[in-house]
Amino acid sequence: FMPEERGLYPKMGIVDQVAYFGQLSGMVAGAAREQAAKWLTELGLDDRMTDAAETLSQGNQQRVQLAVALVQDPDLLVLDEPFNGLDPVGVDVLSGVLESRVAAGAAVVFSSHQLDLVERLCHEVTIVDAGRVVAAGPIGELRAHHATPVLRVEVEGAGTGWARAVTGVASVREAGGALLVELA
Repeated sequence: FMPEERGLYPKMGIVDQVAYFGQLSGMVAGAAREQAAKWLTELGLDDRMTDAAETLSQGNQQRVQLAVALVQDPDLLVLDEPFNGLDPVGVDVLSGVLESRVAAGAAVVFSSHQLDLVERLCHEVTIVDAGRVVAAGPIGELRAHHATPVLRVEVEGAGTGWARAVTGVASVREAGGALLVELA
């Protein structure tokens, strides 16, 4: 399990810390340290292994959290907002690790508000709103069944009022200098 909130000891070196969590889950000290070093290297932290967690950026702390979740080579990973705080390189590294775990037979369940990553990485999704499942299934099926057409419109010097007055427009919002017009 990898919680969204950090669960690291701030003053402890990260390789010692990951190994410690491995030992807490029943691993022998030597094997835990070996696996800790392996995962930290795979996650791009091989040059920071003796650094205290508090000296790391938020993204690197997120990588350490993932190493803690991976150290015991679990069959199931449950991750809460695993991409928070990661730069694009960190997102790619984490995505690659998750894909390799799935290819090795592990199940990965994660929550995320970053829908582009969800779409890129997931075979099936469950959408929860206010604690209730509102949709679940393969992404293609959900898109075909629930999608509403959205048009990106760029009109120089025009506000949003004209778009709201067009028949068949359900909503209008501004995004990056353009209007996103959702059709009914």
